[in-house]
Amino acid sequence: MGSDAIAVPVLRYLAVEAADKVVVAGVFSQPDRPKGRGKHLQPNPLAAAARELGLPLLQPEKPGADEAEWLEEQGVRLVFVMAYGHLLRKRLLAAPALGYVNFHASLLPKFRGASPVETAVACGEAETGVSLMRIVPKMDAGPVLDTEAVAVEPLDTGASVREKLSAATVPLLARNLDALLSGRAVFNEQDESAVTYCRKLEKTDGQLDFTAPAHVLASRINGLDPWPGCFCEVGETRLKVRQALALGSAVAPEHLAPGSVIEAGREGVDIATGNGVLRILQLQRPGGKMLPARDFLSGFDLPEGTRLEGGEMRELLV
Repeated sequence: MGSDAIAVPVLRYLAVEAADKVVVAGVFSQPDRPKGRGKHLQPNPLAAAARELGLPLLQPEKPGADEAEWLEEQGVRLVFVMAYGHLLRKRLLAAPALGYVNFHASLLPKFRGASPVETAVACGEAETGVSLMRIVPKMDAGPVLDTEAVAVEPLDTGASVREKLSAATVPLLARNLDALLSGRAVFNEQDESAVTYCRKLEKTDGQLDFTAPAHVLASRINGLDPWPGCFCEVGETRLKVRQALALGSAVAPEHLAPGSVIEAGREGVDIATGNGVLRILQLQRPGGKMLPARDFLSGFDLPEGTRLEGGEMRELLV
């Protein structure tokens, strides 16, 4: 069960590499949705992969009793879930003999909730990962069988870390599949004292408060790329920004307020912050393309002292 590209490697592993151990009875995914300029119906990435692999594809608007009956009729023993986008009710959860296991894109109990990948990067985590867990009625609270960690590099974005996590699901599943199929898998309860929750992201989360430290701003810019993306204002012009670094021990000139341009050149746009110097590597003007700083600056001047304005940065953890 899934709807996002992050789950495609798991499906391919089960259908191809593990075909001597399992039979994939079917794939549950979100219905095809209208996309693009023509608003033509298109499948999500997991549904497209299921069709490519020739697997039975079920796309209920909301899975319920009919789908539970289907699982029972097919003799389904175990269900894997990743980024499906539906709350699974008790009737559905009771259908397979070996239950449901979920790939959650964080190292639980940290970052339960709706945006674990982006929030982990935006919060400056040096490491995140995937947790293989039992599904229970409470969100992301089930016991954990195993985890696979991945490093978050300084210029990693929400998108690049998502790709790492997608790939990490395969070794995680491979070393636990036999135990899951035999019913011998041992799950460990999460440490409730260490739980953190991340909320659903909104467009306004992309605004930047330049009084924050440079490392906080860099993590925020990188983590929220590609969505909702970060932005600031120069006069009445909104600039989108992506890929940023905190310049180590660099100190902004005392006469420049947070948000002021220190220097703009081929390497990037250096900005004074509440603590340290932020280097922005890519920028985009309204109606334009996202460009490396050196190309952007050939058509948009940002002289020293130019003030970039932002707004309040809401907490991502709740």
